[in-house]
Amino acid sequence: MAERIVVINPNSTEEVTAGIDAAMAPLRFADGPAIDCLTLAEGPPGIESQRHVDGVVGPLCALIEREDNAADAFVIACFSDPGLHSARETTDRPVLGISEGAVTTALTLGERFGIIAILPASITRHRRYVRQMGLEGRLAGDRPIGVGVTDLNRVDEVEGRMATVGRQLIDEDGADVLIMGCAGMARYRQRLEDQLGVPVIDPSQAAVAQAIAAVRLGYRNGSGRT
Repeated sequence: MAERIVVINPNSTEEVTAGIDAAMAPLRFADGPAIDCLTLAEGPPGIESQRHVDGVVGPLCALIEREDNAADAFVIACFSDPGLHSARETTDRPVLGISEGAVTTALTLGERFGIIAILPASITRHRRYVRQMGLEGRLAGDRPIGVGVTDLNRVDEVEGRMATVGRQLIDEDGADVLIMGCAGMARYRQRLEDQLGVPVIDPSQAAVAQAIAAVRLGYRNGSGRT
């Protein structure tokens, strides 16, 4: 059976899922794993608070259980990595979170990374996660654009805000790599990188690239079911 990676958008906004799916184009190749992007219907329109994060864990794990026998790896496509550890106890397939994937990728591309967040409230969650990873010394800064998930389709406004915040992270905070702090930002990666002249990481792409390696190398999830 052909290898398959399931990418789950834990919010219920289909447009976000479509953007993630489009961002997978460079990672789809003739003999590579199929990459299927699914939407968690039970999720909120955007995951913008800890309560949203906590609320999707049960439905997310239930979806992974339903897809388990038809998947070789899972990617949780929300920058808060909701339910990541619970999901890893749900399956013995590799489960990757896009925040974890983006940060570990950033470490290979520069010395200090900056995060472009959606809302100010997101920053506390981001910094807590980076601290739990033991990487506070590599975080240059984390700045919001002040736009929620469901408004990320306002292309000219959002691109302008992301460019401004990205420049602040580089010039004022000392970042030499930027991470887009929301899966819904996927469409802006290449244009932002062209404008700012530093590597810009789309977290969903980063995590799926790692999932492809895990699948092709036959890795299993070490914290999965026993």
